[in-house]
Amino acid sequence: MKPMLNTVGKSAFRVDAREKVTGKALYPSDIVMDGMVYGCTLRSEKPSAEITVDKSAALAYPGVLAVLTAEDVPGANHHGVLFKDHEVFSSGRIRSIGEPVAFVVAETAAIARQAVKLVKVEYKILPAVFDPREAMQSDAPLLHGDSNILYHYKLRRGDVEKAFEVCDVIVENHYETSMVDHAFLQPEAGVAYMEEDGTVVILVATQYPHFDREEIAEALGLSQEKVRVITTAVGGAFGGREDITVQIHLAMAAMKLMRPVKTVYTREESFLAHSKRHPMYIKCRTGAKKDGTLYAMEAEIIGDAGAHASWAINILRKAGVHMTGPYVIPNVKVDSYAVYTNNPFTGAMRGFGAAQVPIAYEQQMDEIARKLNINPLELRLKNCFRAGSLTATGQLLEESVPLERTLRAAAQAISRSGEEAPLKAGKKRGKGIAAIFYGTGYGNGFPDVSRAAAELTEEGKVRVFAGATEVGQGAKTVLSQIAAEALEVSLSDVVLVCEDTRLTPDSGTAAASRQTYNTGNGIRIACEKLRIELQAFTAEVSEAQGNLLKHISLKDLYQAAIAKGRLLRSEAAFTARTSRMDDETGQGAPYWPYTFAAYGVEVEVDIETGKTDVLKAVCAQDVGRAVNPVLVEGQIEGGFAMGMSWTLHEELGLEEGRIKNRNFSKYIIPTALDMPEIESIIVEDPETSAPYGAKGIGEPVMLAAMPAILNAICDATGARITRLPASPQEIVKAMYGKERKAL
Repeated sequence: MKPMLNTVGKSAFRVDAREKVTGKALYPSDIVMDGMVYGCTLRSEKPSAEITVDKSAALAYPGVLAVLTAEDVPGANHHGVLFKDHEVFSSGRIRSIGEPVAFVVAETAAIARQAVKLVKVEYKILPAVFDPREAMQSDAPLLHGDSNILYHYKLRRGDVEKAFEVCDVIVENHYETSMVDHAFLQPEAGVAYMEEDGTVVILVATQYPHFDREEIAEALGLSQEKVRVITTAVGGAFGGREDITVQIHLAMAAMKLMRPVKTVYTREESFLAHSKRHPMYIKCRTGAKKDGTLYAMEAEIIGDAGAHASWAINILRKAGVHMTGPYVIPNVKVDSYAVYTNNPFTGAMRGFGAAQVPIAYEQQMDEIARKLNINPLELRLKNCFRAGSLTATGQLLEESVPLERTLRAAAQAISRSGEEAPLKAGKKRGKGIAAIFYGTGYGNGFPDVSRAAAELTEEGKVRVFAGATEVGQGAKTVLSQIAAEALEVSLSDVVLVCEDTRLTPDSGTAAASRQTYNTGNGIRIACEKLRIELQAFTAEVSEAQGNLLKHISLKDLYQAAIAKGRLLRSEAAFTARTSRMDDETGQGAPYWPYTFAAYGVEVEVDIETGKTDVLKAVCAQDVGRAVNPVLVEGQIEGGFAMGMSWTLHEELGLEEGRIKNRNFSKYIIPTALDMPEIESIIVEDPETSAPYGAKGIGEPVMLAAMPAILNAICDATGARITRLPASPQEIVKAMYGKERKAL
């Protein structure tokens, strides 16, 4: 029986909707301040080189106020989320195209753009390496330290070699996923200014303002108390705003000039400045018994970290943990590697390593089903995780494992698709299904803490403080609903403050699908504590007044507290459940909770040109409990769009570290007209450790889209696509063995 909930489970309007649809939401590029000046970044043009910089001509240009380079960094000339292997400005060694060399500040943006061309950079070209498999070799050019292999994750369970000896069918294949951009609508931009007490303030669209503050302070040589980060409206993120871009440059310039400084990247610069998705090279061998029981898997995953580490360790670890898919396989050997190259650096992106591997493991499932002449759905149902299953890392799945329900729901719905639609000449249709699982949070024992506070206000509302960034996913609304539920008040009585590091506690990054679960729990605990305090104070006031009032308005309660010199406020912290895995075997319980999904897709393929249209998608998504069902549906639709785009369209045109497709006329993403009919099926199976049972779903909603589409293409054409994107040329090549001249 469902508990009686007042706010959670309702499709409440987004609390930030009015500002965004009326254009009142303030993005960094909208900000104008008195005395503002403008900055422009000079970036490296070579992938591997030693450089010398001459800024004299730029400094002499009329209207130029400063040209900042490595010698001007007052603190540490570095930043980075795991390793400090990014430089604020290059100090002499370039490792990829697009690294910042100088920041020109001028009276106008036009002058800054003109003057940056006058900064002279001399390059001494060094050897470079662009394929991570080549970069692993002992004679490869080194980027950092004495090896390009910055991480190796090992997963071992059972005896793989003996297991393969008794398998009745073995499927082996190589898969390649591509490097892609986040393609958010708002390019990087920001403003920095100084407060009278010497605090530098940075207004920026970011995913983790508290960590930005830490990195900015270190580079500026300041205490964190002297750095204030205010998160503006964010026009999309998807992981691409976790690494530093504009923040330190702006802060340095504001400190030097004591004037507000603004920068807005062009789309072309945005492509150069932020991280990309890790391309992965996956070798996978899967064995099964003749009755369809999965028995063995061996895999090698090589991930291209590009020139800097960013989140590569966590991403390749997560890829390794998820390589078996949501299936019980008793004998497993997985090796995953993160490798430096002279390509653009790669980092966090929606799915975070768990996005690449389904392209391999779910196509393996279909190939095993074909060889055994078993229905692909039945093969999945036979082996899928259920409550009580053990993962390949030896983790017991205790509850909220509705994978079978999602599989049956997606398969049933997609089976009815297209029954009456006529098929045009030269076209073939196919259907595919795919299942996934996704571990929430940072993982592997990393302290995953979200802090929150709540207090009663003079207006009779409850102000909730949490440093949880709203990046378009609806966090402000969902977290406010959780707070209202815990407080037993209406949603309109909750005011969420989440933008300012001076006011809010650290709630961790808006990533890893952790904000609903982690920060939602922190807010729930803080608000439940405040509710108890309010109830106790109400009784105290009631007794003092000589009556037994059951309810006093929150506004009156605030006044009564002020009269007694009391602040009605509570604070709380929630730490997610995780344990560190064994370094040699990968055994342990790295993530909790896990989210599950199964998607079914119907496609139509033109067998002459290879052009593929997705006609229908059925997305059966486990959510634990839907705090806001309409927002869940929006996440599902957005996640499917992103997965479809990666599968069929996106291509950076990367050649020897250079991105050729750096604007949306060349880097193709789908429009609304390209989207299929999407049927969202919300599957609820509440997780007891979650706030009102709710799991995070920002990333899991994407993961099944890619393999479901690829399986559908194979069903239509018989061609197995093992390299992304599944472009028309790639499909024709897979169907006919070579590209047709007509293309």
